Amino acid sequence: MNKAHFLFLFISFVFFSCEKKSDNSPRKTAGKINTISVIIDDQLWNGEVGDSVRNKFASPVIGLPQEEPLFTINQYPTKLLEGFMTDNRTIVVIKKGVENKFEIKKNQYASPQNVFHISGKTGADIIKSFEENAPEMIQIIKKMELAESQRINSQSLLNPKVIANKFRISLKIPSSYAFVLQKSKFIWLKKEISGGNTSLLIYEVPISSVKMDSNLITSITKMRDSIGDLYISGREPNSKMITEEAYAPYLFKIKLNEKETYETKGTWELKNDFMTGPFINYAIVDKENKRILVLEGFCYAPSKEKRDLMHELESIIKSVIVLKN
Repeated sequence: MNKAHFLFLFISFVFFSCEKKSDNSPRKTAGKINTISVIIDDQLWNGEVGDSVRNKFASPVIGLPQEEPLFTINQYPTKLLEGFMTDNRTIVVIKKGVENKFEIKKNQYASPQNVFHISGKTGADIIKSFEENAPEMIQIIKKMELAESQRINSQSLLNPKVIANKFRISLKIPSSYAFVLQKSKFIWLKKEISGGNTSLLIYEVPISSVKMDSNLITSITKMRDSIGDLYISGREPNSKMITEEAYAPYLFKIKLNEKETYETKGTWELKNDFMTGPFINYAIVDKENKRILVLEGFCYAPSKEKRDLMHELESIIKSVIVLKN
């Protein structure tokens, strides 16, 4: 075999190997945030099985001023499980079968992706399996959608030095946000959108200023109202931001960056004005630095749905890392 022939065969082999590797690589998922595909025949979808799925996946998001579904559901008959639907991040396949079964397959058609397979001998069996596993499914879907939002945000980030130097944290904020106000222990960033804006607040208060007792929600409300009184006002005189008085906020205890955190969701309003909207507040108990680190997102978008706006703010806040001293 001469050298030229050997070189031709070698290049052909490399090209074939690369092409085969490319063919075997998983497709990238696509689709809007908080959207899931439910693959189920119309007969089941239009009956009690479909009602059960809608009750769980389209239940109202808490903390929003108007009802919006937890997820946007696109339903397709089983025979259409192909093409663009298999590129979605979340697919739920529901059908009757010879056995009762629940299974999660990761990256079955594309990546990143979760495909939930639910089958049952009867409609009642399917409903039982779905409702038993729905809480876990919702948590998995939420986690994936937050990760997708963080991936999108990371494509173009704000310079992190200002926030790192002031608060000793890392926070991945998209470059679409701009600084509105900076004080010694307070930062306000805002992004303008069509028909409104979204805002991110970062501040810290002494650890003793939030009392961890049965009146915790009152303590957190007073804290954020005091910040609103200092820094956030509308165009009208004495129009300071406060927590809406008509509805009590929701409070949850979670872990954020491995630290005890209090998540508060509710509605803000401007006193003596008509502006209002949802907020999500995270009070991180940072014992090492003897402070409560507060990250809050809120939006003003009277003519728009707010679920995905608040989701973006949540994804930014949950990227936080408290830096070591």
